[in-house]
Amino acid sequence: MSPTSTPIPTPATTLVGLLPHTLPTCPNARIVLFAVRRMGACGLNDARAGHTLFTAFGQDFRRPLVLLRALMADLAGTAAGPIAIAPCCCARMTAAESALLTIIGRVETMPETARYLLSDLLGVRRVDGVLASAAAVAMAFADAGRPVGG
Repeated sequence: MSPTSTPIPTPATTLVGLLPHTLPTCPNARIVLFAVRRMGACGLNDARAGHTLFTAFGQDFRRPLVLLRALMADLAGTAAGPIAIAPCCCARMTAAESALLTIIGRVETMPETARYLLSDLLGVRRVDGVLASAAAVAMAFADAGRPVGG
């Protein structure tokens, strides 16, 4: 390659290759995505994630917040490798974020599909504990009238 030529971008290095999915249309899934991104980048006790859930759920924000924190801790503790999370300002999602939202959206209605997706996401076979955490998050959102559509 000559010094004046520019490399041809490959699909893996383009924006669509790195962030292949559009944001979810479900506003509740967007709340989960924002909180996951904030907790993934700034820690489980991130104030903006807490404020977002407080704004969405009012005085009943504690249950979804605590369960989402538990899910994030379970994901981090169980994953065999890194889970790609985009910055909060991104208008697209990584494949891992899309899979996580799909898992949360399907864990109650299609648990085996959610189990296989979670196993692929984490790179481990035994995902029962993390799947239970995802189900608890899904139920907390649904019980508050904000079901997550994955």
